[in-house]
Amino acid sequence: QVQLLESGGGVVQAGDSLRLSCAASERSFTPLAMAWFRQAPGKEIESVAAISFTGANKYFADSVKGRFTISRENDKKTMVLLMNSAKPEDTAIYYCATAQTPINASGSSGSYDIWGQGIQVTVSS
Repeated sequence: QVQLLESGGGVVQAGDSLRLSCAASERSFTPLAMAWFRQAPGKEIESVAAISFTGANKYFADSVKGRFTISRENDKKTMVLLMNSAKPEDTAIYYCATAQTPINASGSSGSYDIWGQGIQVTVSS
């Protein structure tokens, strides 16, 4: 069973940048659409950003538009979320996910069927 492995989390100060990466564990696996979600303590999981297989289509939640960017390198089976101008409200566990069926960049968690374990991001004020 293929796994998604997140890396790059940690603690940053408000206004700083942080780079999250997500990689597929199997070289033979081709992630289609990929996405980031997050869950803050006591809150429901919410979408952050998504990217189509070709990278031509992207989705961003309103809360991160203009601050976060998403990109991918299909030859390396990786996806990157660059968090700029981080805010304390960005503090959460961040999960990457991918779909096994062809979909466009979607912010709906139900569209994705393979998920990573999650990684903690803490933004201090």
